[in-house]
Amino acid sequence: MGHKGKVDLKYVSDVAGGYYYKDHLPKLGEHAELQRQESADGHTFQQGDKVKCLLEVDILRQMQEGHGGWNPKMAEYICRIGTVHRITDRGDVRVQYSNNIRWTFHPGALTKVNTFGVGDLVRVLEDMDSVKRLQAGHGEWTDSMTPALGQVGKVLKVYADGDLRVVFGGQTWTFNPACLMAQPVEVDANLMTAENPSESGSTVISVLEKLLSQSTEQDNPSRLVIEAAHGSAAKVRDLVQKYPEKVDIKNQGKTALHVAAHQGHMEVVKVLLQANSSIEVKDEDGDTALHYTAFGNQPEIARLLLSKGANVNLLNNSMCTALHIAVNKGFTEVVRVLSEHAADVNLQDSYGDTPLHDAIAKDFRNIIEILTVVPNIDFTQQNNRGFNLLHHAALKGNKLATEKILARARQLVDVKKEDGFSALHLAALNNHRDVAEILIKEGRCDVNIRNNRNQTPLQLAVTQGHAEIVQLLVSEGADVNVEDEDGDTAMHVALSRQQLTTTMATTEGEGSSLYTRLSGSGLLGNTELNVGAAIACFLAQEGADINYANHKGKSPLDLVTDSAVMQLIKSFSDKHRLQQLQAITCGTGSSSASLRRVHTTPNTMTNLAMPSTPGPSECLICSELALLVLFAPCQHSVACEECAHRMKKCIKCQVTITKKIRQDQTEVDCSPSSENSEQHNLLEQLQSRYRQMEERITCPICIDNQIKLVFQCGHASCIDCSAALKTCPICRQTIRERIQLFV
Repeated sequence: MGHKGKVDLKYVSDVAGGYYYKDHLPKLGEHAELQRQESADGHTFQQGDKVKCLLEVDILRQMQEGHGGWNPKMAEYICRIGTVHRITDRGDVRVQYSNNIRWTFHPGALTKVNTFGVGDLVRVLEDMDSVKRLQAGHGEWTDSMTPALGQVGKVLKVYADGDLRVVFGGQTWTFNPACLMAQPVEVDANLMTAENPSESGSTVISVLEKLLSQSTEQDNPSRLVIEAAHGSAAKVRDLVQKYPEKVDIKNQGKTALHVAAHQGHMEVVKVLLQANSSIEVKDEDGDTALHYTAFGNQPEIARLLLSKGANVNLLNNSMCTALHIAVNKGFTEVVRVLSEHAADVNLQDSYGDTPLHDAIAKDFRNIIEILTVVPNIDFTQQNNRGFNLLHHAALKGNKLATEKILARARQLVDVKKEDGFSALHLAALNNHRDVAEILIKEGRCDVNIRNNRNQTPLQLAVTQGHAEIVQLLVSEGADVNVEDEDGDTAMHVALSRQQLTTTMATTEGEGSSLYTRLSGSGLLGNTELNVGAAIACFLAQEGADINYANHKGKSPLDLVTDSAVMQLIKSFSDKHRLQQLQAITCGTGSSSASLRRVHTTPNTMTNLAMPSTPGPSECLICSELALLVLFAPCQHSVACEECAHRMKKCIKCQVTITKKIRQDQTEVDCSPSSENSEQHNLLEQLQSRYRQMEERITCPICIDNQIKLVFQCGHASCIDCSAALKTCPICRQTIRERIQLFV
């Protein structure tokens, strides 16, 4: 191919040629000038395509004139695979590489390396001779691959060089994409069940399979890695004696010690260590041999490497230690070995997660029990989203982790995140009843604790219609008449949330016990209630004020449109009032003066039953009677203002103090200088902005993975969560399109 895509061909004589992409060989005699695209529509390249530049440097330099220009560094990316990031208005192609470098290319300079992605169905060519020829240097050919010829398989992995790992039934092979043809999706659906998740999930496994498929007949130093992968200790010994200086040579980016450690070949590992193989040498991902023992679940190899001086806390490129990896994989014995050798359980990965964060998320019970008893574990460690370990256990509904953490750090029970959410808030919002019960009964948490929007756990449970949690919180003393920042009580919330208008099941489901309890009152009759109305009736029965005005002057009854439901709520409220009067008559109840009534003014300060102002108490520091200061986040009042001024930790629970609040709700100023205060405020603002940016790119469903798919409505999720979605979880629109992001 010559200047501007033109081609000159001169016939000399018949000769065996090489292999070329047909797009680079226009028909002889036809004008080969590349037509400029007015827009990206209809272009031969699309966003996400894998492409290569196969031209010589001089030709590419000439073609780049007027098409993105030329930079000498572009020469380094010739023959490297990139991903089409976008098509410019002029039809040029913007390509992104794995190191996040992007170059703009003339479209004629690029070639698609394959058109397949993970999950695609493909059919292998039937011509054995063609497949054998094409497989050279691309996974190679063995006779055991013969049954795959002409068969349909599923792509498990796309390698960096464009080769594909394909599964056929229970067998997997690596193929050159040129050996494969795209297959329509309507092929036998039973094929979809043949995928082995462990195959598709691990780059390490994929590389090892490629090594094992390589020939062992070659006589060069890189053969050492292949023999180590096969576990051939004698051949490894011969090779390290023949090439002693090549003991750490890499093949497919891995050393012999890496693959032997992963495969558990103890004798090979010992031979390599005797030959002075480096324990700390890293692969391209920053993983050492110890990381590989964690990937491969090899506790005894890990023990051997640690005894030889391996650094147990070495981080890879993702800021993960071997302990992070072992926990993530669920390999209990490797976790035990690493813990015995003083692995730091408080180190955080690139997401800010400690190993226990991972164990909690995946509910690995044995690992949770190992990590929670480590003497120096710090349960206050927060990940990048601000969740300490108790928050994380509550978020994920992990009962065992909640119990173990509370047993050692009960002072965390009422600690809040930056948004004011405590562990009980998180459990209530996510319908984790068992965790909420543990927090209340074993943790003795504040059941009426408020977040930054003045919401209590009860109000959050009502917003989601979690009837079982609502009943638990009310039975444990939750105040049904607390108002949030809008002046709404839990009953306002129950009657105003649109998602609570679904009909409540009468025989099964979460709300069944609540429905049974309401039916037992005899007031329900045959009335069919939705979730919100049923919760409102329950709250009225438990003393919620049906005439309580919010900031807009609206009472809960003002939000009811169904007269039958309104009458029911009044009936349950009257029943509660009657029970109170009977209790007062018997001398066991409280005064009816505490009952609240609606006010015409939107200002709900008049709704509040003002608590009596607490009097002076004894300061635990100076033993003087004084008005004590309230510490946040631990909520302890143990010191007067004078003593509290210089305190950095609460003397009762040893939690770091973030705020000191007087009885009149003003904050004690503890800043040493205005300059330091300004720096602190700036740091907090930057941290807040960073967290907001993180939230924008984090999946709103699992709160773990980054957003990779955008729906036509504008909302988004990660790929794993998207697989089960038919409607958008945010706006409830039917999902018609899923647009993959490559940024």
